[in-house]
Amino acid sequence: MPTRRDTLHHGLAVAGLLAAAGLLPRTALAFNKAAFEAKSVAEAAKAFGGSVPVESKDVVLTVPEIAENGAVVQMTFGTTLPEARQLLLLVERNPNVLVAQFELSESLEPNFSLNAKMSQSSDVYAVAIARDGKAFFARREVRVTLGGCGV
Repeated sequence: MPTRRDTLHHGLAVAGLLAAAGLLPRTALAFNKAAFEAKSVAEAAKAFGGSVPVESKDVVLTVPEIAENGAVVQMTFGTTLPEARQLLLLVERNPNVLVAQFELSESLEPNFSLNAKMSQSSDVYAVAIARDGKAFFARREVRVTLGGCGV
């Protein structure tokens, strides 16, 4: 019967072989330190090559007005901009502003839904960055409460 140590050893060996053969996705290994450490929406957009974002009706963001549990806040966001190359989700008052980042292509519908953790009440931003570097955003406020009473 294989032990946990044996299973881990074999798994690491397989991962090493896949990496050596170039079969691991490179984007999964990428890390944008400047974007992860950004403290504002403008800094995060700049880290991904975008300009200072301007508000646009072509970016859509749906979040609850009041979140009873900040550990699980449902967020849906997307864009109708045909030239969008990246879509970002940002929570202004989280310790790390950047929540999610998606690379877009013609074969991908630019609409996403996920659960995010919010440390406190904050503005939430969906930012679309176009191929020419212009950035557009939608903003909504989410109040994180105890028991959903809005206090």
